[in-house]
Amino acid sequence: MNILALESEYEEQEVTLAERTYLQLRDDIITTVLPPGTLLREAELMKKMDVGRTPVREAIQRLQYDGFVVISARRGTFVSKVDINDLTAVYEARAKIESWATRLAAERLREFERQEATRLIDELKATKGPMPLEDILALDRKIHRFIYKVAKNSFLFDTLDHYHNLSLRILYVSMNRFPTLVPKLEDVLHDQVSMLEAVCAGDAEKAEKIAMEHVMSFEREVRKVI
Repeated sequence: MNILALESEYEEQEVTLAERTYLQLRDDIITTVLPPGTLLREAELMKKMDVGRTPVREAIQRLQYDGFVVISARRGTFVSKVDINDLTAVYEARAKIESWATRLAAERLREFERQEATRLIDELKATKGPMPLEDILALDRKIHRFIYKVAKNSFLFDTLDHYHNLSLRILYVSMNRFPTLVPKLEDVLHDQVSMLEAVCAGDAEKAEKIAMEHVMSFEREVRKVI
């Protein structure tokens, strides 16, 4: 193996480690394993995640860009604070963009994706409660990411995935403070099944409408408590 090949292999490994580190830290922040205000010490993260300094620093830079961490030259790196008022703003943005993505998904669905959607529908219909909050949100996230993927627009996917991650984090914090915000499992299942069925049927208008109402109905519930 020549030097260029070795360098290429090394760079690929570094990218993989940085990505893994970023995703793990991001999920820990979203699910509040790392609560708002947590001080992130580089050495501790390296030991916890069994990676070197470079992947940790790259992950922190990406998390800062995403708005999940704040870096202070004097105080250090902290998990950013959460303001529940931001949730309504995020949901307003999601409602328009996500409903459009769902329309595109209905228009662009391919046969193998329809089969995947059918399996998801069967999984949703077989789901029984009660379920912990994290499992409800994980199930909801799984369906939304499928829709983003099927819309076949990488820019749309990245934007929606970012907004969804932001809203999930605020939800984790807010639902612990306001238990009435925890969605009913049957409502989540009903909305997701209806949306996927419309997508499978190629009914773009109906799929878009269901997606819009799904997002906005929760936004209305948030407004009741802030």
